[in-house]
Formats: sequence, structure tokens, C-alpha cells
Amino acid sequence: MNPGEYLEILHVAERLKDTPRHCTTSKGRTESVAEHSWRISLMAFLLKGEFPDVDMEKVISMCLIHDLGECFTGDIPTFIKTDNDRDVEASLLSKWVNTLPEDISRMMTELYSEMDKQETVEAKIYKALDKLEALIQHNESPLDTWSENEFELNKTYAFDTVRFSSWLTSLREEILSDTLKKIDSEQR
Repeated sequence: MNPGEYLEILHVAERLKDTPRHCTTSKGRTESVAEHSWRISLMAFLLKGEFPDVDMEKVISMCLIHDLGECFTGDIPTFIKTDNDRDVEASLLSKWVNTLPEDISRMMTELYSEMDKQETVEAKIYKALDKLEALIQHNESPLDTWSENEFELNKTYAFDTVRFSSWLTSLREEILSDTLKKIDSEQR
């Protein structure tokens, strides 16, 4: 890959800094997709000791690239995203990835395929962290920024996704505890 190709990839990825997500930060500012991707990558990094037999470098890579399709479509909250939205995002992402230098394109294509299949523990950890980070961020954001459906969603979302891991299930239960405390304390 030459420096120009390298910079072009970074220029496309920079769009995620300006791509807003549905959630807000603890101070009520709309967060960006880039901020979400950074934090799930940090979450994976911090879990290396909890999953010593897992290729956490691969998980971190998955976390870093997982939302690059949103460079082309923007973020659509999971609870309103349709199969057509997913297909359009996947198509646009695939077209872009296919234009990248061969080694990068191959690596990303392999990672996206593994992420989509959800068969490996690495892919399952990435998917769990993606969903758990959204819940954690909601717990950190002001309650008046939540949409009506999120009061129930924050109580039920992602339990099925973490079921494969007792550690991640415990984390999900801890997040639920935080959710219930937040709702109780802020609705008084």
C-alpha cells in the first residue's frame, strides 16, 4: 500500500467522526460512530486477561472496522434498521473494500465474513461488545435523551448475545443493575 492509498482509507474512515449515533454522552452531546468504535475496541483490549485463549487482536480489529459501512449510510438505530438498510450498507461497504489494496481488502473481507457468520468466539465477543457498549452509553447518558422504547430495551437487549460467555453474562447483569438504578433514581 502506498502512502496515497493509506491516506485515502483514513479520509473515508474520518467520516465516522462526523457520523452521529442515536445515543448521547454523559453530558448530553450526540456521540459519533467513531467514539463508539473506539470504546468497543478499548473494551476488547481490556478483556485480554478474561479470554486468554481468544485472539483478542482479531476481536480488536473487528471492533475497529465493524461500523465502516456507516461512512456511506450513516447510523440507523438497531431497533429501526431494516433488512434493506443492512443490505444497502453491506453493498456499499463491499464496493469500497474491493477498491482497497489487495492485502487490506482480503483481510477486511475475511473479518467481515467471520463477523457476519457469528461462528467463532472472536466474532461472538465483538458482537457482544458492540451491543453492550450501546447499553453502557445509554446508562451514562441523561434519561431524558432516551426514546420511549429504550426503557424496556435497556432491560432486555443483548442477553441472548452474551449467553455463550459466563463473564459477559455477568457484565450484562451488572449493566442491567445500573439501568434499573438509573431509571429508579432519575424518575423520582
